[in-house]
Amino acid sequence: MSTLPKVAWIGLGIMGSPMSENLVKAGYDVTGHTLERDKLDRLAAAGGTAAASVAEAVRDADVIVTMVPASTQVEAVAYGPDGILENARRGALLIDMSSITPQTSVDLAAAAKDKGIRVLDAPVSGGEAGAIEAVLSIMVGGDQADFDEAKPLFEALGKTIVRCGPHGSGQTVKAANQLIVAVNIQACAEAVVFLEKSGVDLAAALDVLGGGLAGSTVLARKKDNFLNRDFQPGFRIDLHHKDMGIVTDAARTVGAVLPVGAVVAQLVAGLRAQGDGGLDHSALLRAVERLSGAQV
Repeated sequence: MSTLPKVAWIGLGIMGSPMSENLVKAGYDVTGHTLERDKLDRLAAAGGTAAASVAEAVRDADVIVTMVPASTQVEAVAYGPDGILENARRGALLIDMSSITPQTSVDLAAAAKDKGIRVLDAPVSGGEAGAIEAVLSIMVGGDQADFDEAKPLFEALGKTIVRCGPHGSGQTVKAANQLIVAVNIQACAEAVVFLEKSGVDLAAALDVLGGGLAGSTVLARKKDNFLNRDFQPGFRIDLHHKDMGIVTDAARTVGAVLPVGAVVAQLVAGLRAQGDGGLDHSALLRAVERLSGAQV
């Protein structure tokens, strides 16, 4: 019998499926729930257990992980008679790895405390590839003791694992991460269009740029997307649109001015309005191409 904590995993999407499977590989007993039958079948095939409801998944769990798209979905699975807080045992640790508003995380921690449930907010960065390879960056908010307890589980999912402060801090750092990523993708997209219109060998140019100060994880991860115009979603524009809303709202609350971020947020919103919300966020290239006169 494993001495590792029993894990309930809620949300088996692009990120949640490979992450939960990495826990199974690490020896954890994982019971998962999501709305898509094929995702439940995938978890079962990987060695996990499928649950028919949130309540069923969390009832006997020591640790509950949520990985869902936004604050609305976190609240839907956490609250109510069929939700986590009403069905998890006292003393359980709830780790929300979704990307949501900092205030939602603070409110959830307060509500869970009344039920004897501990909470960490632990959003991630690294996209689908990072989830598959278990090399995610994990930014955590919550109590130090709970972070220390969760550290071995996090180490099965990522490589850079940092407690950033009290409840909500992980989400604040994730919002900053999404700001940097969006601005970086936009800069790369503009560079690609500039290079192509100038008649430069794009592959060669991106190789040399990646080796200098302009190099970045974004450029390394998204170079092939730009070269091949491959916008199959690793992280959808729809989700980055949501995240840019989070960071601009949170910045307004604390009095931080984000002039470049505000422009990129509007470019993301424009791309979504043109029907590209389901594409990878590297599809910001399509917006720059349209602005530059291309028919895409």
